[in-house]
Amino acid sequence: MDKDTIQFYFDFSSPYGYFASERIDALAEKHGRDVAWRPYLMGAVFAVVGTQPLLEYPIKGDYVRRDVVRSARYMEIPFRIPKRFPVSSVAACRAFYWLGDQDMALAKRLAQALYRSYFAERGEIDTPAAVVAVAQALGADGAALGAALQEPAIKERLKREVDQAISAGAFGSPFFIVDGEPFWSCDRLDQLDKWLETGGW
Repeated sequence: MDKDTIQFYFDFSSPYGYFASERIDALAEKHGRDVAWRPYLMGAVFAVVGTQPLLEYPIKGDYVRRDVVRSARYMEIPFRIPKRFPVSSVAACRAFYWLGDQDMALAKRLAQALYRSYFAERGEIDTPAAVVAVAQALGADGAALGAALQEPAIKERLKREVDQAISAGAFGSPFFIVDGEPFWSCDRLDQLDKWLETGGW
């Protein structure tokens, strides 16, 4: 793992991960850094730390529903609360890693397209068919991708990525690691920017 690369962990069902995905590459480019996009499954984190999705907490869930809409307006990012939220992101993650092994630029475009479909257009991203449709629109081989999503190798790949994320200390979405320093949530992007500018404090 390149120590100069910003590790960007996220769940496709996370609105805050979506917001970060719209900003992180430009921030990294400003400082001459690369970004490793690393989708993982927050459900696995919930099982480890004994938590649950934010919307399922009393009081906090009402706040989050308000905050995501307000944050999107503040960041000037298109956003609509999805029809179902959260949803499984297993197929999306598997597709990302399968495509990434062949063409990481295409995999990243897929990640951005899936996020925008779900959070800006209220599309579906939680089934293999929905993910394949988005990938095909970007020029990916839909038949090959659809078959790959069921292969044991890509299932094991995602499991390894989830285990690695948890081992690295990721417990939210988005979660960044830069120069060994962890930053959690999109409201830490300004701190991450300053950290890169100054070399840390």
